[in-house]
Parts: sequence; structure tokens; C-alpha cells
Amino acid sequence: MINILFCGNDKVFDGMITTMLSIFKRTTTKEAFNIYVYTMDVSDIKPQYLALSDEMADYLDKIAKSYNPENRVTKIDVLDIYNREFRNSPNESCYCSPYTLLRLFADLVPNMPDKLLYLDVDIMFNRDITLLWNQDVTGYEYASARDHYGKYLIQPNYINAGVLLFNMVEMRKTKILEKARELIRKKKLMFADQSALIRSTTRKKMLPQKFNDQKFLHKSTVVRHFSKRLFWLPIPKTRNIKQWHVSDVHKVFHYYVFDDILYEYIYLKKKFEKEVIKNEQ
Repeated sequence: MINILFCGNDKVFDGMITTMLSIFKRTTTKEAFNIYVYTMDVSDIKPQYLALSDEMADYLDKIAKSYNPENRVTKIDVLDIYNREFRNSPNESCYCSPYTLLRLFADLVPNMPDKLLYLDVDIMFNRDITLLWNQDVTGYEYASARDHYGKYLIQPNYINAGVLLFNMVEMRKTKILEKARELIRKKKLMFADQSALIRSTTRKKMLPQKFNDQKFLHKSTVVRHFSKRLFWLPIPKTRNIKQWHVSDVHKVFHYYVFDDILYEYIYLKKKFEKEVIKNEQ
């Protein structure tokens, strides 16, 4: 079983669909996928912070099972844990949203597996996921690749927390997530959970950049991470183009290698919307 963790709300439903499809379409393994989704309703912080709905979770599970009947998607509401650990913390209004903090609960949610691949939902697999999943993390808390900008601006081994291969056995032993949560509660951090995780790390395994390419797409790229990117021309500016922004993926990045995934996403998303409208009538 390949165990994957997503964290987010209903606004990243598109990201979950596209990321899942990229995994299923680029992977040849017959091994089943066990996909966890940590979510919560914190609309008291911002009205748009709504949990991934049961209908969305069921649809993700339906998509997963269409590729392998043994695949499953499990929605886990972590609001109680969030209220206990992070409510009114200095990082509640962090650079992205409170949902970025949820990966730090992996040791608190019951019955989580010993090996777990956390993925941001703005990524696409360009090659087989087993190239990443089969990395040996024995003796390490986690494996990750360098942050494209951080490795130049902060320090050479500064990691990007968008792709993290967790060794939960080692993490429970060193209490890395417990230490990270303590930092989140006590001090405002520039990159919230990422900063807390890095500061709490005892031993990490550095992966080649191809496992989290945040700027370029190469033939060797396993994971293309559609994070915010700096464009120099015609004038320096940042743009936050996600993979479900299909027109921009074509016009700005000139990527067509993901078209089989993106066209299926468009079909499935429209089908879901029609089902929702039908059920509301």
C-alpha cells in the first residue's frame, strides 16, 4: 500500500483531482493507494475556510477506485486537534492558510501508517511515483528536496516542505512534530510549518531536485511543483500559476505533456458539478 497525505479545504479540490490523476496515469505499479485528506471548517477565521465536503471526498474516492478498486480516499476532520494545538497561535494567519499547518498532526491522528508521503496539491507527477516512494528513509525522519529559491537565499540544504516522505517510526521516536508544534504555538515564523519542521529536524535525507522541481520541467523530473514563481521578463514579477489553470500552463509554461491528465480533470470536474446541481434540484 502506498500511503499519501493531502491537507486542505474545498478550494483545493481541483488540486487534489489533478495530483491524483497524475499519480494514477504516470504510475505502473499494481500496488493500491491509500490517500488521506486532513481537512477542517475554520470559517470563523475566514468565511472561505470550509472543509472539503463529503461529496467531494466521495468523488475523489470514486476517481481513485476507477483506477484500482482497492484504492481508497479517507477524509479526516482534524478540527478538534487544530483547536487544541494551534487555535489563536501566532501562525494562525500564516503566509498561506491554517491548512498548511495540518501536516504537523500526522503523529496525532490515530492509525496513520509508518511510511507516509505528504504532498502539496499543486504538484503533478511527470514520472512513476514509486521512484519517490521506494526511497529508503531508514534512520531518517523524512526525505525531501531543496527549495529552489531557499537553497540560494537561505542555505544550500534548505528544503521545500511541499513533498515530504515521512518515516513516522523515526518521527515518533525523535518527537520532531511535537517540537514543531511547540514552535508554532510560541513564535511567529516566516514560513510557519516549513520553518518549524526545519528547525525541529534531527536527521533528514536530501533528495535530488527532480523529486520537487519548483521552476522547471525536465525529462528527469519526477514531481513538478507549481509553486509561486519569479518571472524576470518583461519586468520582474511573481505569478502563482497552478496546474488546473490549464490555459496558463499552455500559454506561459508551454507544457503539453500533462494534457491527458488535465483534459480528464476538466471532464471529471464538469461531471461533478452536474451531479451536484442534479442533487440540489
